[in-house]
This record gives sequence, C-alpha cells and structure tokens, in this order.
Amino acid sequence: MAQCVQSVQELIPDSFVPCVAALCSDEAERITRLNYLSFAELLKPFSRLTSEVHMRDPNNQLHIIKNLKIAVSNIVTQPPQPGAIRKLLNDVVSGTQPPEGLVANVITAGDYDLNISATTPWFESYRETFLQSMPASDHEFLNHYLACMLVASSSETEPLEQFSKLSQEQHRIQHNSDYSCPKWFIPNTLKYYVLLHDVSAGDEQRAESIYEEMKQKFGTQGCYLLKINSRTPNRASDEQIPDPWSQYLQKNSIQNQETYEDGPCAITSNKNSDSNLLSLDGLDNEVKGDGLPNNFRTHPLQLDQSHESSNSIDGPDHVKSASLHEAKKANTGIIHGVCLTLTDHDRIRQFIQEFTFRGLLPHIEKTIRQLNDQLISRKGLSRSLFSATKKWFSGGKVPEKSINELKNTSGLLYPPEAPELQIRKMADLCFLVQHYDLAYSCYHTAKKDFLNDQAMLYAAGALEMAAVSSFLQPGAPRPYPAHYMDTAVQTYRDICKNMILAERCVLLSAEILKSQSKYSEAAALLIRLTSEDSDLRSALLLEQAAHCFINMKSPMVRKYAFHMILAGHRFSKAGQKKHALRCYCQAMQVYKGKGWSLAEDHINFTIGRQSYTLRQLDNAVSAFKHILINESKQSAAQQGAFLREYLYVYKNVSQLSPDGLLPQLPLPYISSSATRVFFGHDRRPADGEKQAATHVSLDQEYDSESSQQWRELEEHVVAVVNKGIIPSSFHPTQYCLNSYSDNSRFPLAVVEEPITVEVAFRNPLKVPLLLTDLSLLWKFQPKDVSGKDNEEMKELVTREPEMIGTEVISEFLINSEESKVARLKLFPHHIGELHILGVVYNLGTIQGSMAVDGIGALPGCHTGKHSLSMSVRGRQDLEIQGPRLNNTKEEKTSITYGPDRRLDPIITEEMPLLEVFFIHFPTGLLCGEIRKAYVEFVNVSKCPLTGLKVVSKRPEFFTFGGNTAVLTPLSPSASENCSAYKTVVTDSTSVCTALTSSASSVDFGLGVGSQPEVIPVPLPDTILLPGASVQLPMWLRGPDEEGVHEINFLFYYESVKKQPKIRHRILRHTAVICTSRSLNARAMVCRSNSLEDEDSRGDNMLVFVDVENTNTSEAGVKEFHIIQVSSSSKHWKLQKSVNLSENKDAKLASREKGKFCFKAIRCKESEGTTQTSEKYTFADIVFGNEQIVSSASPCADFFYRSLSSELKRPQTQVSTEKHLIEDAVRLIEKCSEVDLNIVVLWKAYVVEDSKQLILEGQHHVILHTVGKEAFSYPQKQEPPEMELLKFFRPENTTVSSRPSVEQLSNLIKTNLHYPESFNHPFHQKSLCLVPVTLLLSNCSKADVDVIVDLRHKTTSPEALEVHGSFTWLGQTQYKLQLKSQETHSLQLKACFVRTGVYNLGTPRVFAKLSNQVTVFETSQQNSMPALIIINNV
Repeated sequence: MAQCVQSVQELIPDSFVPCVAALCSDEAERITRLNYLSFAELLKPFSRLTSEVHMRDPNNQLHIIKNLKIAVSNIVTQPPQPGAIRKLLNDVVSGTQPPEGLVANVITAGDYDLNISATTPWFESYRETFLQSMPASDHEFLNHYLACMLVASSSETEPLEQFSKLSQEQHRIQHNSDYSCPKWFIPNTLKYYVLLHDVSAGDEQRAESIYEEMKQKFGTQGCYLLKINSRTPNRASDEQIPDPWSQYLQKNSIQNQETYEDGPCAITSNKNSDSNLLSLDGLDNEVKGDGLPNNFRTHPLQLDQSHESSNSIDGPDHVKSASLHEAKKANTGIIHGVCLTLTDHDRIRQFIQEFTFRGLLPHIEKTIRQLNDQLISRKGLSRSLFSATKKWFSGGKVPEKSINELKNTSGLLYPPEAPELQIRKMADLCFLVQHYDLAYSCYHTAKKDFLNDQAMLYAAGALEMAAVSSFLQPGAPRPYPAHYMDTAVQTYRDICKNMILAERCVLLSAEILKSQSKYSEAAALLIRLTSEDSDLRSALLLEQAAHCFINMKSPMVRKYAFHMILAGHRFSKAGQKKHALRCYCQAMQVYKGKGWSLAEDHINFTIGRQSYTLRQLDNAVSAFKHILINESKQSAAQQGAFLREYLYVYKNVSQLSPDGLLPQLPLPYISSSATRVFFGHDRRPADGEKQAATHVSLDQEYDSESSQQWRELEEHVVAVVNKGIIPSSFHPTQYCLNSYSDNSRFPLAVVEEPITVEVAFRNPLKVPLLLTDLSLLWKFQPKDVSGKDNEEMKELVTREPEMIGTEVISEFLINSEESKVARLKLFPHHIGELHILGVVYNLGTIQGSMAVDGIGALPGCHTGKHSLSMSVRGRQDLEIQGPRLNNTKEEKTSITYGPDRRLDPIITEEMPLLEVFFIHFPTGLLCGEIRKAYVEFVNVSKCPLTGLKVVSKRPEFFTFGGNTAVLTPLSPSASENCSAYKTVVTDSTSVCTALTSSASSVDFGLGVGSQPEVIPVPLPDTILLPGASVQLPMWLRGPDEEGVHEINFLFYYESVKKQPKIRHRILRHTAVICTSRSLNARAMVCRSNSLEDEDSRGDNMLVFVDVENTNTSEAGVKEFHIIQVSSSSKHWKLQKSVNLSENKDAKLASREKGKFCFKAIRCKESEGTTQTSEKYTFADIVFGNEQIVSSASPCADFFYRSLSSELKRPQTQVSTEKHLIEDAVRLIEKCSEVDLNIVVLWKAYVVEDSKQLILEGQHHVILHTVGKEAFSYPQKQEPPEMELLKFFRPENTTVSSRPSVEQLSNLIKTNLHYPESFNHPFHQKSLCLVPVTLLLSNCSKADVDVIVDLRHKTTSPEALEVHGSFTWLGQTQYKLQLKSQETHSLQLKACFVRTGVYNLGTPRVFAKLSNQVTVFETSQQNSMPALIIINNV
C-alpha cells in the first residue's frame, strides 16, 4: 500500500471515537448560523483533547487515554441512502487529485526506474469518508450515541422550558419504536445541557442567572454556559481570524467536490436553506409549528425523489444528478466563524474539555462498571471479568467450527438485553477509550458465545475487533491474528452479504499488515475484495494492492503494473477519468520498450481515449501516435481502428489551431538516410534504332566500384584538358546523391533543370495508407546574378511558383507493410540557395472497418465499407545525419557527425546540356568484329557547348575515324553487306605479293605522349549550338575475350561562356556488349636461312600464322574467310606468301585451323626519316579480289589502339648500374627483337532470319621476339604453384642483369653452302673431299668475337651412326671477329670414306661481344640439318 499521513496506531483510534448527539433549539441554531456553521460543525475543529485523560477500569486501575477525540453530530432520524453515500465517496475521490508539480519518488527495481507517487491522498480521503459514513448497526455499538448535548440559547424567553422540551424530544426519539435511527448505546443516555450565549447581542447578566438555575436543576457536572459571537459580522473584515473549519467542511460538503461533464454529478440542495450549504449534519430544513426544528427528519445524504437509485449500498457507483454550478456560486467566498474571536475559539475548546472530563468520561466509566457487574452476576462468578479472563482462555477450549461448516444463521437477532450483547457493549466501550486489553478479552469471550450460537454477523464483528484490539494492545504485543480478520471478511462477504463491513475489515487489516511489512498478505487481502458490485472500491483496492507489490523487499514490478492497469480499468468504469489516466500512465513505465507490444498498444490506446475525454488532446495524439509507430503485432482490423481513432483525434487538434505550423505526422515511416537526390532530366526511352545514353538515373543501384571508375575517368579527362594537372578546385560531378556519396559540400543544380528527390516510405501497418497531395516542403533564398542575397527571404509558406515549381502527387498508395519510394520534383526558375525541408501530405486510409475487439469508433468517425473520407494534413521533416567523423584525435574520442548537405542545393546559372543517342548500336558482336554505328549529339539547352571529348578505359573498342577525310571512308549506303572498310579492287597479278602503304599514328590522334583514352569528338567547328544536333560515324570492334563486357564512355563538355562554379559537365554511357568466339590467331617469326636476297640486305624472316575457327556456330556463323593478312611495322613488312595453296580463298569451317607462312623483309629506310619517326609501313597480302586499305580507318585505328593498349602494360625498368654490362645486354637483346605486327582480316558468313549476312573483323598479333609465339587473344595466367615458406633472410646479393641463353644464341646467323649431292668414284679414290662454305652473319650492331669449333662433340656409337663417319679436314678451330652486321665466309673441306646421307651441320659456333670483360660466350643456334648425299660412280 502507499504511504499514509497517519500511522495505523493513529488511524484506528481516530476512526472509532465516542459519538455524541446534539439537539439544538431553533434560537441556538440561529446564533451559530451567524458564523455559517451548525452547532456540530462549530465544535468540529476543537473535538480532539489537547491533554491526556485519566479514568479507572473495573479493577480500579488508572487508565490513561491519549489524543482522545469525540464526534459531535446532529440527530438524524432517517438512515442515509446508499446511493447518496456512493455519490459522496465518488466526489471525494474525484475531488482529490495528485498535487500539481509533485515530485514523484524514483524507485529502481532491477533495470526499471519508475516515477511513482508515494502517497495516495484520494484513497485516504475515501477511507476517512467511508469510515465516517458507516451506517449504525445492531450487532455493534461503536458508532452508537453515548451522550446527547441539549443546546438552547440565553436569548430565549424560557430557556429551562426549552431544555425540558429538548429532553423530551430526545427521549421520544430514543425510546419510540417508530425511529430505527439513530442508535443509542444504553437506555439512560447522558444528557448534557448547554446554554449558548451570544456575547455581542445578548444580556450577560441574564445568561449568568439562567446558568445558575441550570446548575441547581441539572447539577454542575451536567451543564455548561458557552459564550460565542464576541464580535459583530460587520467588524469581521477588520481583523483576520484563522478559519479552522474549512478543511473539515470541505471533506463533508458535497458541493465542494469538483464536477466533470462525464463524471457523476452532485445532488441538489434544499431550496429553502439559507446558505445552500448541504453538510453531513443536515441542518437546513424547515422549522415545524411546534418550534422544534425538524432537523432530524431527513438525513443530509437524502437524495431528491427523482434521483433515487437502487436501495442496496453495494450497487453501481454511477449516480445521475443535476449540475452544481449554482450551489458552488453560493458557497464561494464564505468565511466561517466570522463572529468568533480567538477568545471564542478558546472557550469552545474549554467547553469540549469540560464536557469530556466532567460529563462523558465519568459516564463511560460508570457504564463499564455497571456492565462488568452485570456480567459477573450473570456468570455467577465472585471476581471481575478482568481477573477471570485467564481461566476462561486456558480452560477446556471448544474447537471452533470452520466457517464453511456453519450454516447460514446471519438472520439470528439478540434482544437488546441479551448477555452476549452486554459483553460486546462493554468491549466496544473499552475500545473507544483505548483500553485494548480489556476490549480484547471481552471480544474474545463474545466471539465464542456468538460462534456457539452460530450468530455469524455478531461473530464476525467480534472477530474483527478482537484482531484490531490484539494489534493495538500496549506492552509486549501478541502476534496479530490475521486469520481472525480473514474469517471476518469471509463471513461478512459470503454469509452476511454485507460488503460494507467486509470492506471496513479489509481496510483495517491491510493497514495493519502494511505496518508489519507483510505486503504480500495485504495485497492478497485487497485483491480478494475486488468485485463487480463497486467499481470505485475495486479500483482503489487494486491500486493499493499494486503499491503493496512495488513496496516489497524485492519489488514485483510487473505485478505492480498489471494491477495498476486493472485499477485504471475500474476507475474508468467508475467514471474517474483522471485517476484512470494516471494509473495507465504509471503502468506504462513498466511495459514501455520491453517488448510487450500488445500490452503497450492497449495502454496507449486507453491513455489516448481517456486523454481525449479529458480534452488533453496533445496527450491523446501522442498516445495514439505511439500505437502506430511501434512495430505493431495487432491484427489488420485492429490497426485500422487505431488509425481511425488517431486521425479523428488529430483532426480535432488541428482544428483548434488551424493557422499554426503543420504538425509532424507519425506515418508512414521515412528512412531519411535512404533519401536520394537526382539533378537533371529523366533519361529518354529508346526510340526505334535510337538509343539514348544511359547516363545516371534513380533506377540504377549504387556500385562503389563503378562509381570509382567513373571518378577516375573524369579525373583523367580533366587532367588532359588542364595539361596533365588536376585543378585543386576540382570535385567529381555527382548527379545522384545518396548515403554513399560525398555530401559534405553543397551540391550544385542548374536553373531550369528539375531536382528529383526520392523519399523512401515504409508502411509498418497491416492496413494501406493513402497519401494525397504529396509534395516537397522547401525554403528558398534567391540571389541576383551577381550572387548577392535579395533583401527578402522567400519562405516556404509563400510557395512562390515563379521561383521554384513544385510537383504534387495527387494520390500515393502504400499497401500494408510495404516499402515504397516516391519521386518528387522541384523546378528551380531562379538562382539562389534552396533548402528541402521535408514532405507535406494528407494522411488517410482507404479501408473503413467496423469496431474491433469491442472498441467502437469515436463519434464522427466514418466507418462505412467504402473509402474513408477522413484525412489529416501534416508534414514530416527529412533530417539526414551525416557521416561520423574520425579524422582528428578529438573526433575519434567523441561522437561527432559531419554535415550532410544533399538536400541543400545551390541553384547556379544556365549551363549547356548534351544528349547523346546511339543509332544501330549492336548488343552482340563476334570477337574482333568491326561494326559501323552512328552517334548523334544534341544540345538541348539554351547555351552553346564546346570542348566535347569522350574518355573510356577501353579505347580499343571504338573509333570516330582518323583526323583527315582521306583516311576516313565515306559513309556507305545502307546495304547490309557493304563493308565498313575502305577497299580497293586488286589486280589478279598482284596476288601473293604485298601491297604497301604507310600511315602515321599522329593521323589517328595517337601522337607521341598523347593519352589514347581521351578522344576528342570531331564536331564541325568544335561548337554545338543550342538546339543543334550532329551525327557522326563510329566504328566498333568486338573485344578479344568472349563474354559480356560493360564499356564505360564518359562524354566531357564545357560551356562557351566560362562559369565560376561549374567548369564542365559530363554525360555517362555504359554499353553492354556480348561477344562470342570467332577466330584465334597465333604467329611466330623465325630467321630465314637464306642470306642473300634480291630485296634485302640479308635480313629476312619467316612469319608463321595459325588461324583457328573457335566459333561453335552459336551466332549462326557458317564459315570464316581469311581475306587478307597485313603487317604493320616501322622496320619490317611482309613480302609474299610462301605456302599459298591454289585455292586462294582461305575458308575455315567450325573448329578448323589454317596455317599461313609469309616472308618478311626489312623496310628500306627512306631518306630523312629518323629512328623516332612515327611512320608505320603497312603491307597487305590479299587473298580475295578486294584489298582492304589497312592504313586507313577503321583498320589502322583499331591496330593503333591495340598497339597502345599493349604498350601500356608495365615494362621492366633498366637500371643505370654497370653501364658496360647493361649496354651489352641491350645490344644482345636487340638481336632477337622484332617489332612486327600482323593484322588478320576476315569475313564471316552468318545466316540470320533466313537471310545471309556478311560480318567483317580483324585480329591483331603483336610480335616482339624471334622464335617466341604471340597470340591475338589474351592468355590465361597459370596460378603459380604453392611454395614452402622460407624462414630465413636471403642474402642481399645484387644479381647483374644477364641476357638469356636464347638471346645470346641469336647473335650470329650461320649458313652452310654445299652441293646437295656429290658423286665420287670410291673405287678409284677411297677419300672423298667436298668443299663447304660456312657463312657467318653478325646480327647485332656490335663487334662480335666468334669461335668456330669443327670437332665432333659426341663420340658415342649412336651419335656416330646418326652423323655418319665424316671428318672435317684442315684447321679444327677458327677465331675471328665480325664487325657490326658483317658477313664472313669460311672455306671448309669435309672428308667422306663411303657413300651415304650425311648431316654437315656439326660445326659449333661460339660468340661473345668483343669489348666485354665478362664472357657471355654462348653456343649459337644451329641451322637446320644440312644433309648431303654421297654417291659412288
């Protein structure tokens, strides 16, 4: 239970006090009414004695009574109506609310921190009022009248006669059987005569004389002269006297209770009362003709006949009644006790003391003695009950029957003089004067007697008071008999059906248990009395049970919350809306954020409803908002009901402040960080053969790798434009801003170009949401052309359409639990700073459904089956948190976030805008296939553009043609079989012989030091005017690797008029090409053995080309024709085909391979050409009727592009150490180097849609080294084999670069000249001598020392058999030096002894550079086997 102002030791004695009746004459009542008080009310603040009181018990022992209080009330002969008592209790509870600004206790239990009000003053007020308004009962005497004050005024004609009349009236009320109410304690009630004297108006002499007469007649102990009204009412304002009555009257006055529109209302007061103040003492009634006031005819809690409710006090709490505004008006501003001075206060206090000391206590003491004597005589005992108690308790105990065994005899009644009732009477008297030992003994005895008689109502009363007496006994306390109370509660409730007595029992017992910290038992007891008959009682008891759970040693937080919810529900049923709301709010602290989502929804919904009823609309909106924004697990219909309630309440709130700012809406969810902003127009769709550049759009997913590639391309082109340096002010262009982009700077948007904001909505509910009139909310600060701010700030409220055009989406439906994006556009028409703040829309739902789970719709809600017309207007802000900063030490140690400015674009001046369209652009190509397409450039802005360039990582994929019109063929007709190449019809005589031409790489934009990736677009006049368009041819070549290729083009352009903020613009295009296999070409170059030739100076080579058809007919390719093989080199050219078959058209069907052999010779260097010349010689060997001019576009373009991509690969760096050795190495390497490039041109015959197409293409093979095979397609790198880890540091030895054996063995070319067959008559001469010439040719450009060794290397028999037994005659070793590219001949003689076939290629040649210290002496490559036939003639 909650903490109380009074302890239980103070509460119980204050609840059970001696009751005294007051009977006043009309004149006496008039005197007290001058103070706006009745006589009983006048005494109320002074009814507690300020000093201890002594009395003697039956054993003549002195007994001390502390803080004794008496209750004086007017006699009322009508019992109070249950409905009126219920009404009073309801008003007491509703009138007591938590004080404003109360600091709640913070209770920490586990991981809960709860703000809980420690006290519950409304419960204490209820309990006090409940105990005071208990109706008198026959089975107990605690609230029966012990005495009666008879009050008359000194101003009356015959005061003593008036006293006599009052005495007769009291006697008649007590002893006439017509009056069942009030109840009197004993037949001879103490009568105390009070003479009331008005000091300001009366005659004091007369009053004194009358008082003397009274003392003679009634005795000094039985009368009193009370002087009041020492000042007149008109002097009341002079001196401020305290008003001790207001606190008492406020509790008892019905009119003072606050009324609510929805709560039970107060009853109306009597029309004829002077003050309209209806108090518990009920003194506002008419005076009868006999001069006696009829103030006891009607109880003050009597209701109007029209308002009577059920006769049972346990009925429903709701009492219908009229408004109280008139009564409240009459009662405001009244000061009680206006005629009383502080001296009068002391006189009243002294009067109560005198009455208690001289009248009441002696009367009680005497009554206790009489009752004790009666009991002793009846029991036949010789000593007092007090001393005999032990014997009774210890003697043979009769086992008490359980409550269930006893039959229902609650109807048994004892006569008033029954001895059992006398014991009870005595017990009650002892209890009232705080003699708890004696009271306990009597109650215990009475309990036994009642149980034996099975008088269950009496027994329950005795059990109840025995338990309380036992608890209050002084000295060593005996254990509190809680089972007595449990039995009493059960008896009252189940057998006697008296819930009021059961409730009193529970209130007392729970307070006692609480004082002993037995919170669990107290909670169980409180919960046991909750029932359907009284919502108010159940609510209060449940709330106290909840406080028991939270005040335990280990607080039971969830039980506390659960019972607070139950209490809130019952408060709501009882009409106590404020208390219901408070209970739910306190319970919410426990359930919030703990995953109890359904419970949370229920609480929030109820809080919303109650707040709405109490007109706390903001709280209602907040509560309904919580239901909607939490991840609700409710059914769709339930969520629909919640949403309608929210919309209805929200609409009422917005109607209260129609001119205010648009409020924030909770639905749908907006993921602010997922907001994307796109600057520019939407991409145009493909139109027939025209395909627009892909550029950037919101439909594309963000890809960090791709984003980095675009950034590199832009940096590359900017660096080229700025002569190799990227300006410091450069920032990559960002058309689409998202959570991955760099949003730390203000983005730049161009005037008249739309800004699209993509907002990510999510509907968490299972019901669809309909957003109407959805648009962006913005703030704009215009600037003039110079960039200065305008004076005025155009705010979002102005909605200036001439500044910023706003797109409105009329309807946007988000289905249940759907995530959906809305793209909203703004059209800036003026330069300045734009701030996009959020979105504004009407929130509604399209589905209306009836009430769910007993929750009806609020009034005014449309719950039809069709679309719901209710919607509310509101906004949601887009607040994006920037990235967390983590650069400096301060940023790393604190949590700071950078700015995110994607929603704050700066609108700049007009810029050109380029659109690019691709015409006849293929999606599939064969590897190496050449296709011609067209590109259209359109300037759609109002500014001219210039400096158009395209940059790509794959420049070998496309070309716009050469720099000169001569090299670029004209656009052919639209025939499908026309060639993309420049062709010339050939002579039949020139077949197999090379047709040469030359071209410079400068002609194709590939000069020395240029960037092959950045290609200027050849616009006529280099400027594209506004609205103009240009079509240019573009040749494409399929990449050499099969598969899907994404090729990125970045078009770069500038404005003719330089802009300070935007220097250039870009347009992106990603081409996706699927390539399928076509041909694989491989080539190898070898030295020819023939030294002298008519066209060369001894340098000629053989080129072997293998071409394989690797196409598997997936593209419908029938066969490939090799139509031409061309060479391109600065130093070499193809001379002729060696192995041409008769069929000059080389066809390759699927998986076939063709072999070609060509002779290559060194070009003749023309005069004036230097070694660094970029001139390439092209030689074409044609296999068909048409020569493709390989030195023109597009053949030469693609050749140069493949060459430049080959050269881009990393080259080994030559260090400058050991110059002599490195130079030598370079000379040796050059011997085996050859820069010959082969271009294989082909046609493919394809059948597609029953039509035959001819495709063309070319493959490139780049030959670097003699004897090393080269390929047209990239070779797959074999992964290196796993090696064991070495756990030692290798010695740091510098290995000097040494040429390979293969390179060294190519220094000298050898050739043997001899007759193929030689006839010799062996029968004439046994030795045959054959002259042989050995030609040695120095291939390097340095002097070479040569050693020729003629001795046979091997002497094994097998080798002899192979070589045949011949011998070289003469010198066996020659040493000679060959100058640069010198040829030397040695005349040798071979000696044979018999016929046969011999291999003369046995001489071994060793060579080293002459000026070299280190001997790189290596055996030179042997020539082919030199076979000679020796014949015998």
